[in-house]
Amino acid sequence: MNIIVAGGDGFCGWPTALYLSKKGHDVSILDNGVRRKIDDELHSNSVTPISSLEERVDKWKELTGKEIRTYIGDLNHYDFLREVLKKEQPDAFVHFAEQRSAPYSMIDREHAVYTQTNNVVGNLNVLYGIREIVPDCHLIKLGTMGEYGTPNIAIEEGFIEIEHKGRKDVLPYPKQPGSFYHLSKVHDSHNIMFACKIWGIRATDLNQGIVYGLETDETKMDPLLTNRLDYDDVYGTALNRFIIQSTIGHDLTVYGQGGQTRGFLNIKDTVRCIEIAAENPADKGEFRVFNQFTEEFSVLDLAKLVQKVAKEEGFDTDIAHLENPRVELEEHFFQAENTKLKDLGLEPHLLTEDVVRDILKAVVDHKDRVIKENVLPQVSWK
Repeated sequence: MNIIVAGGDGFCGWPTALYLSKKGHDVSILDNGVRRKIDDELHSNSVTPISSLEERVDKWKELTGKEIRTYIGDLNHYDFLREVLKKEQPDAFVHFAEQRSAPYSMIDREHAVYTQTNNVVGNLNVLYGIREIVPDCHLIKLGTMGEYGTPNIAIEEGFIEIEHKGRKDVLPYPKQPGSFYHLSKVHDSHNIMFACKIWGIRATDLNQGIVYGLETDETKMDPLLTNRLDYDDVYGTALNRFIIQSTIGHDLTVYGQGGQTRGFLNIKDTVRCIEIAAENPADKGEFRVFNQFTEEFSVLDLAKLVQKVAKEEGFDTDIAHLENPRVELEEHFFQAENTKLKDLGLEPHLLTEDVVRDILKAVVDHKDRVIKENVLPQVSWK
């Protein structure tokens, strides 16, 4: 099928584009390059050196004979989006093209406004573009488990049956987002659900957990295809950040007591989940929600795992409990359903010591690129 991967130059989007292309789909990437510009803004970088998008797709074609077309532009520019949709006539639109960092959205007013404008308006443009140009196109939208927050009841997949005053209904699961970024994702979900209801659009909302890992089989084919690996306090997620800290002799910086528990998944499972959603599309007018994660860990669990593996590899490191810059529960109940993707064929890659060791060894090769002052938190919710 013809698939557009919006945000296809990013951490999740790039390996997804390669994976779908290798599987025989006709893939194009739509990206505005802003993630690379944000590195300059934050005076940060990827631990792994990243080639230009043009170099990446050229190397992919050289290695596989498969072309991935690229469109450089912004989803907030509707005329640009319309032209891409007219030309490609996609069967599926995979939407990664949003500002994905909670800390970035909490830097100040400007970053909060940018995050919500970029994410909500861009997604709304996609909905209108599908309605106008390709009404049968399946929208596969990356949401986040962070939409739910940490309620004291089990988290269902998108919807929950409620009994109130003698009557029952199935309603959207209550949302308790923890940042202006997570709020933008909630707004997206509401807009998508509404568009499915009134226009008959078909959409899958993937509430993704925290993604860890570096490479997929496709990105390992050549150094020019290597995926990015973030470590700073703004874009570096917990596991990857701990691994990088361990290799430079830095304490593993756990926020508060470290009891914050979240859903996690390997980047290899991210690309497979997209394939599953694309090959099993939602029905016309259906808004469905999959919780896209494979395991649950607390932050402290991750730190202890990294500490153990790092020590075995010759890196002695301590765990430091820092004052939590976020406003969140540090000890809480967390139980979330994640059966729908497994029922459709997902076979998870679980987090093992060997997985951590592989990432650590890759980091060691490039640890001279780490800007050490960036590993400490600098953004406060308060």
